[in-house]
Amino acid sequence: MLGSTKAFAGFAVDDLDAARTFYSDTLGIEIEEQMGGMILELQLADGERPVIIYPKPDHEPAAFTVLNFPVGDIEATVEALTAHGVELQRYDSFDHDAQGIAGGGEDGPRIAWFTDPAGNILSVIEDPEA
Repeated sequence: MLGSTKAFAGFAVDDLDAARTFYSDTLGIEIEEQMGGMILELQLADGERPVIIYPKPDHEPAAFTVLNFPVGDIEATVEALTAHGVELQRYDSFDHDAQGIAGGGEDGPRIAWFTDPAGNILSVIEDPEA
């Protein structure tokens, strides 16, 4: 019934200005403002399925990853993120290398987690086809 719709994803933040700065300046994502700047729309590679960010004053971040970024070279991406001040998250249930990258081999794809200023969990995930 809904399989052919142009669905999109969204999540909340507690400070839209901090999110705008983080996603555009730190992560280098083009942003379009919608509804007079009340909603941010991340302009990602395919442009077909936007991700929106909206303000929610009583926001509490989810305990799971809300957005994954497939990357071809995870080591270079993690290095660039940390050079821009992004701190990687380490979880006790995963083994992480010195850079903070988990997984690989039988443990699934290599992945590194970090948070936005609102505490939303994001990841870069290794994808040779990215």
